[in-house]
Amino acid sequence: MKKVRCPKCDHYITFDETQYEPGQQLVFQCPNCQRQFGIRMGTSSVRNTRKEEIIDEQAHSQELGAIIVVENVFHYKQVIPLDMGDNVFGRYVKGTNINKPIETVDPSVDTKHCIIRVQRDKKGRLAYILRDAPSNTGTFYMNSILRDQDRVRLSEGSIITIGATTLILRTAEEKE
Repeated sequence: MKKVRCPKCDHYITFDETQYEPGQQLVFQCPNCQRQFGIRMGTSSVRNTRKEEIIDEQAHSQELGAIIVVENVFHYKQVIPLDMGDNVFGRYVKGTNINKPIETVDPSVDTKHCIIRVQRDKKGRLAYILRDAPSNTGTFYMNSILRDQDRVRLSEGSIITIGATTLILRTAEEKE
C-alpha cells in the first residue's frame, strides 16, 4: 500500500500500487478538500509519507543522534535524526518553517515548540542543549517546566515532553 498526500490540504490517500502498471496515470480526488490531482506510476516516484521517510532515515547512520517521538494517542512513533546547530521541533503544518516537524494532530504541540542545539564542547564531544521556543504550553524536561531563558544540557535517554507528546534523546555513539 502506498500513500499520496493531497497538494492542497496534506491529507493522505492510500492506494494499492500493485494494481497499476508503470507509466499509468492515476487521478485522485481528496475526500477532505475535494481537490483533484494526478500522479504517474513508475515514471515519477510517488513521494514517501513522512513516516516512511523517517523509517528510511533510520537505515542511514545517525552520527549526531536522534529524537524518538513516542507513540501517543494522536499518532505513531517517529525517529527524527538530529543535525548540527539548531533543531527546531514542532507540529507539522503545511508551510511551517521548522526543520524537524513532528507529524501529529496533538493540538497542544505548537508549530514551533522547542529547540535542541547540537554542538561540540571544548573537548570536541557532542553536546545537546534544550530550550523552549517559546511555546504556549511549555516544554518539560524530566517533569520540570523550562522557562524561556532556561538552557538544559541533555544526555542519553533524556525525556522531553511537549504537549501530550514525549520525546526521548538517543545520542550518537562517539568513537574515542
